[in-house]
Amino acid sequence: MEATNILPILKKRLAFLSGGKDRRSGLILTIPLCTEQTSMEELSSTLDYLLGIPSDKCKARGFTVIVDGRRSQWNIVKTVVLMLQNVIPAEVSLVCVVKPDEFWDKKVTHFCFWKEKDRLGFEVILVSANKLTRYIEPCQLTDEFGGSLVYDHMDWVNKRLVFEKFTKESTSLLDELVVINESEKSNQLDKERPPDCNFLPSVDPETVLQTGHELLSELQQRRFNGSEGGGVAWSPMDDELLAQPQVMKLLDSLREQYTKYQEVCRQRSKRSQLEEIQTKVMQVVNWLEGPGTEQLRTQWGIGDSIRASQALQQKHEEIESQHSEWFAVYVELNQQIAALLSAGDEEALVELKGLQQQLSDVCYRQASQLESRQNVLQSAHEFHGTAQDLSQQLDGLLGMLCADMAPADGAAIQQTLKHLEEKLKSVEGALAGLREKGQVLTDQMSNQTTWSYGKDVPIENKENIDHIQGVMEDMQLRKQRCEDMVDVRRLKMLQMVQLFKCEEDASQAVEWLGELLDALLKTHIRLGDDAQDTKVLLEKHKKFVDVAQSTYDYGRQLLQATVVLCQSLRCTTRSSGDTLPRLNRVWKQFSVTSEERVHRLEMACSFHTAAEKVLVQASPEQGDLRVEVEQETYEEVETVGKALLDRLTVPVIFPDGSEQYFGSPGDMASSAVHIRDKMKLVEDRKLTLHEEDEDFEQLQYDQIHDQDEELQDDEDLQDDQELQEVDKELQDGEELELETNTQKS
Repeated sequence: MEATNILPILKKRLAFLSGGKDRRSGLILTIPLCTEQTSMEELSSTLDYLLGIPSDKCKARGFTVIVDGRRSQWNIVKTVVLMLQNVIPAEVSLVCVVKPDEFWDKKVTHFCFWKEKDRLGFEVILVSANKLTRYIEPCQLTDEFGGSLVYDHMDWVNKRLVFEKFTKESTSLLDELVVINESEKSNQLDKERPPDCNFLPSVDPETVLQTGHELLSELQQRRFNGSEGGGVAWSPMDDELLAQPQVMKLLDSLREQYTKYQEVCRQRSKRSQLEEIQTKVMQVVNWLEGPGTEQLRTQWGIGDSIRASQALQQKHEEIESQHSEWFAVYVELNQQIAALLSAGDEEALVELKGLQQQLSDVCYRQASQLESRQNVLQSAHEFHGTAQDLSQQLDGLLGMLCADMAPADGAAIQQTLKHLEEKLKSVEGALAGLREKGQVLTDQMSNQTTWSYGKDVPIENKENIDHIQGVMEDMQLRKQRCEDMVDVRRLKMLQMVQLFKCEEDASQAVEWLGELLDALLKTHIRLGDDAQDTKVLLEKHKKFVDVAQSTYDYGRQLLQATVVLCQSLRCTTRSSGDTLPRLNRVWKQFSVTSEERVHRLEMACSFHTAAEKVLVQASPEQGDLRVEVEQETYEEVETVGKALLDRLTVPVIFPDGSEQYFGSPGDMASSAVHIRDKMKLVEDRKLTLHEEDEDFEQLQYDQIHDQDEELQDDEDLQDDQELQEVDKELQDGEELELETNTQKS
């Protein structure tokens, strides 16, 4: 009987097991009668349910039944006691009828139950509530009998419902799990029998286990009645009532079967995963070896241009995109297989490794072919791109070579030549890169294979390889033609550089010669301070003329080379132009100017020589050594000086009729002043010499006259001196004589 079947009756509290025990350790069954009429049928059902709870061991110790008749009539109490004989005669050891204090005839009631003792099979005593502790300890009595045992009937009913629900669910679950586990065991023994994967427990084992653990925890804490207060709490569903052991046993059995069931589920999951993996692996393998391989087999070209190679690359990217989806499935499958392998299932180990190896081989082979094809297309794209760049460079180089040259000067030619060399070098580098990329592409295509019927089959690439070789040979021929044209253009441009250089140097020679002429006219104006200085100027002028002559000869040679180069270049439009006339004109002007300069210096030298001859021979320092200057010398100084002065005023007349003066008018005036000064100096010296001659004659006369007078004076002086000496001698004789006479006296 289950509590749910008589739940309304149980809630009426017609009888209950409070968990208390008598002194014999027998359970106490309490029947609280009330003022209302008690249904014996309901009471019987309640007793049947309650007496089915304890174990046989507990029942063997007997029950002490407390019939609380304090709020009931005697006949009802009697009926209940007699009913106990029919319900639990062997299990009842003592019936304590709690009587009211003022009712019932003690003697009658006592006699009645005593008389019926042998027939009843148990002892019945009448006792008041306060005397009940004589038979039962207070701690085993509920508070309504003055005891301290806490009992909550509704809480007990609820916990009992939980217990029975757990017992029912766990028992049913155990049966289901046993059936499932046994069925799985049979399936493992008979592998050809299809497993019933849809056979699952009706309830969740985890939920049932959790309920059982919570129930067991409450039982172990002896708080099944829900008491939180003080006093002794005693659960009627402890091990004496078989609650805790039964729950533990059910939990152990449930855990055991659930563990087996989990293993069954795991095996089922593994089988399901394995079957799913097998299905997916075959899908991947079949697609890669079927449509995937066919796609790659049909794509073997490399295109004939960069645009064609780009289209092939785009098509290959679409193929790779389709393969990527299957490769993603491969990665997922590989992870699943690795997880199953790490689980260590020896039964599926070999099969899983076989699937993994088969899947990896197919995927890696297909990925390798995709990568190889991608590398070929990338190399083809680079090859066609390099070929296109090289073709454009060759076209540009050819355009430069075919264009007419109209350089402005040698620097422009040098720049053009440098640009041409750079373009040729760039073409050579591009051709080398094209050969390298072509070789790489050829090697890749030579090693390219496809998978067909379980083996590698080489791809026929002769047409592609011939195309590559043809492109490289065509580029080599175009490059060779450009090189030949570059050599011719280089020679021609070098000759033009030389032509421009000769023309430039010739113009420079004209400029130099013009500068020499300008310097001759403007700075070569001194005629010298004396003959020696003038001779030095003549020597310098000769050297100056030699430099001008060398410059003129250099210019003539350059112009002759220009003519030869123009003939070599067949450049009829170019010639020496006005350079040669300018060179000849400047040279003639320089020659005329140089000759005039020489004439002036020679005249100056003659003038200075004659003037110095006059000045030196008539110099006062000569003294008596002075030489008489001839009259012709004075005349020469005067004649040459006047001619030189006249020449200084005359300009240089060039062959074209133009005129040019030496230096500035001030410079010429200064030179003229110097010449005039020197002429005046010579004239003055001439006059001075004439006066000196006259003075010299007078001086000679005066000297002779003076000498005569000096001689006369000397004679007179000598006579006077002789007379004075005679007189002195006479005077000295007289004095001596006088002195002698004096001494004698």
